[in-house]
Amino acid sequence: MTFPDCGVGTTLPALDLPLDRTLIVATAIASQDFEDVHHDPGKAAERGTPDIFMSINSTNGFVDRYVTDWTGPHARIARVALRLGVPNFPGDTMRLSGEVTGVTGDSVSVRVTGRNSRGVHVTADVVVVVPAEGGDR
Repeated sequence: MTFPDCGVGTTLPALDLPLDRTLIVATAIASQDFEDVHHDPGKAAERGTPDIFMSINSTNGFVDRYVTDWTGPHARIARVALRLGVPNFPGDTMRLSGEVTGVTGDSVSVRVTGRNSRGVHVTADVVVVVPAEGGDR
């Protein structure tokens, strides 16, 4: 992505992420979230859910990945504000979509939505800094 190609209303290509038990457990562990509901189906059931579910840290990582896959390797995430909705369980596919909501100087604001078959899993407002072509910040 380059700034001439980007403006308010620009849509990002959708990304489908199939979610299995291994991915949910591994991403929770990688983010050092050892809460039992992210890896122990019995404990998750005791707390009223049908299975383990994705951690907020994992969701945040996938939102960041989605935006930086679009912007390229020179961009950096400056701010993320997200709100969770329905859980992501093993067997779900989360579809991430995004739209540019603002361009100011060298920063781009993007609204990201992640959905699964039950509804919206995450809504996030992301500000990413995209330096001039070839530059790093």
